[in-house]
Amino acid sequence: MSALMDVLTAGSGLSDHDVMKIVWNAPSRYKLYEIPKRQGGHRLISQPAREVKALQRILTSEILSTLPVHHSATAYRLGKSIKDNAAAHAANGPIKKYDFRDFFPSIVAKDWRSYCQRYGVFSDPRDIWISTNLLFHRRPGSSRLNLAIGAPSSPSLSNVLMNDFDIRLSELVAQEQVTYTRYADDLTFSARRTGFLTRVERMLRQAIRETANPTLTLNNSKTVVATTKYKRFVTGLVLTNDHRVSLGHQRKRTIRAALHHYLNGKLDIAEQAQLAGMIAFASDIEPDFIVRLQAKYGSAAFQQLKSARLPARPLI
Repeated sequence: MSALMDVLTAGSGLSDHDVMKIVWNAPSRYKLYEIPKRQGGHRLISQPAREVKALQRILTSEILSTLPVHHSATAYRLGKSIKDNAAAHAANGPIKKYDFRDFFPSIVAKDWRSYCQRYGVFSDPRDIWISTNLLFHRRPGSSRLNLAIGAPSSPSLSNVLMNDFDIRLSELVAQEQVTYTRYADDLTFSARRTGFLTRVERMLRQAIRETANPTLTLNNSKTVVATTKYKRFVTGLVLTNDHRVSLGHQRKRTIRAALHHYLNGKLDIAEQAQLAGMIAFASDIEPDFIVRLQAKYGSAAFQQLKSARLPARPLI
């Protein structure tokens, strides 16, 4: 039995036979549905079957988590958040932002197989096949295996496969005294002065050309340049001109309004839970703002809100 099968059977409690039954057709065991994007259009979500998802989680915790991820990658990492991504740029001035087109779907099975062979992830070639079948999804009518938006292993695997790219790009922009971070498909560059960012796009395209796997394509419509004269947003947070990371005025207004409605008994249970999530999020990003609210409205309301059931993510 292969080393990977040992890991999967031990982690799942299933027999070799049962694990292999799942592995054989795992790429097709997905439920597909669409969700609307914020800026229009729809995003295809591929939700793996429960048994596939369980094996993906084992692969993530036992294999993927042991593989190197560059420090510039701030998404999907324990102890890292959008605040860390934004804070890396807070001390600088102008920023440039880029975005990859169809980031997860553009990562395909051959990228993982190439990585495994290049870095000796598995000693048994059969383990490469097993892991590939478990980690990638085949859309109906297609023979291509893509990284699925919706699989628990996809975020970690994307960071692993982007490590070579992140290393190369970080080396290039460091020559220009530029700070680089990547939050999934969002790339942010910052520097003390605008002139330092002049060659960033050339270096970014060079890093893309020099990275054999995965094949990356920029979404040119989402390129953004901002200086201290304008609001600088990084992963939805605002960089202030006194080098802080802020929620921004709109989020603060939303929280204040929701808190006012709560204190006047105008929020239902779901809205209270949503407000509790907003406050928890704000406490992490800009704790002084919450301290000021507590001083104004009293801490009792905040203690009551803590008992509200929190949503999966802050809805602000």
